[in-house]
Amino acid sequence: MTLDPVHFDGIARLAGRIDHGTDERDRRAFAETVWAEFLDPLVHDGRTVLEPVDERARRLVDCEAIALDDREFPTEHGLDAGTINPTTFKNGLVIDIAQAAMSATPSDLDLHRSRTTVMTVHSNDETMTVDETWGKFDAGYSRSRAVKIPPLPRFAEGVVHALALYLAESTHARDHADAVSDLLVLDGPLYPRGLLRWADQHPDLADFLLDDPRPTTVLENYVRLVETFVDRAVPLVGFVKNPATRVLTRTLKSKRDVDLSVPWSDDSALFTRLLERGEYVDDVEGDRWERDTSALTYTNWFRSRGGVDRPLSAEGDALGVERRLEREAYEVTFFVVYDPRDDLCYRIEAPYAFTRDPETRERLTMQLLQNVAVAHGPPTIVAKADELARISNAEKASLRETLEDRFDAAQDRTYDDHRWDEQPY
Repeated sequence: MTLDPVHFDGIARLAGRIDHGTDERDRRAFAETVWAEFLDPLVHDGRTVLEPVDERARRLVDCEAIALDDREFPTEHGLDAGTINPTTFKNGLVIDIAQAAMSATPSDLDLHRSRTTVMTVHSNDETMTVDETWGKFDAGYSRSRAVKIPPLPRFAEGVVHALALYLAESTHARDHADAVSDLLVLDGPLYPRGLLRWADQHPDLADFLLDDPRPTTVLENYVRLVETFVDRAVPLVGFVKNPATRVLTRTLKSKRDVDLSVPWSDDSALFTRLLERGEYVDDVEGDRWERDTSALTYTNWFRSRGGVDRPLSAEGDALGVERRLEREAYEVTFFVVYDPRDDLCYRIEAPYAFTRDPETRERLTMQLLQNVAVAHGPPTIVAKADELARISNAEKASLRETLEDRFDAAQDRTYDDHRWDEQPY
């Protein structure tokens, strides 16, 4: 059933009970204050957690003009991994499967054919064993591995998902690094953010990071990937489509020496206010904000050493992973681009090893801006990698049925599974 008009109106009227505090004009003004007074640098407990790589600045570029410019990097490669999502079976197994793929422009059919597939398995049964050696399939174009996860009942689904995803992605990237001649764009952050966040969530996960070699091995893959690209002088970046960092907003809220009431839920909300251009125009009910959609706007590059970026900072421990270059080379740097056509922010990350060079920094900026302008969103090379790596809903269902046959155990279903199975994909 759908909502009757009277029910819809009743729900909508609830909004009248909410005083949403500071009005929009004041929030925009406060965003300007944050930009002018707190980001050069942003300090927390005596530590610099955010600072500009060069001068603090906001810039813009015409969408049509940048789309027609010559490309800074003639060829591009993209990388992504897709999963079936954690699946629990009645025999106690919790499993996820990830496959990673690399795209290329111009197209490389042999490269597109290659896959790295990882199955992660969790069980509370100590007698369960897994052959964890790598194997090949598809005439040697692809390879696969199964990995056993130690008993972590409360976090089983999250752990099997994260390790499958990041192990497949990082392994595939390292295996095919030599295929990249100009630029690699990862679909997502530069380092395994989900894994690095575990240490802050619960002691059990923190102990898992310290005691089990698998998470460290995954992070080491990303560290070695950065080293490989630095040695070859080929840049790599991470394109984050849904940035959810809170380093900036959390640090502002924690400041006791300044009276700050921070209204934004995350850093993206703040950057949206800082980068959105427009004006207030007269309307029948007063005035309204009219956004200017002609230009992409973007920030300078920042060095980030807070939150989940701290372990790979110069003062971080990288979870014990050895770093062969000077530590600053691994630090996460980023800039934010705002696309007013969709009212969306994207975060582009790169190692400081590349962005400390002004020429490389500018070339990366222009390339990614052009990508967004042309694709009207995330770069086409990222969408291409996503298409190669994605496991469709129909394929997920089929894989789960096959696993049920192999394990001779049905999927542990809930009522919601039953309910939503009948819904169209």
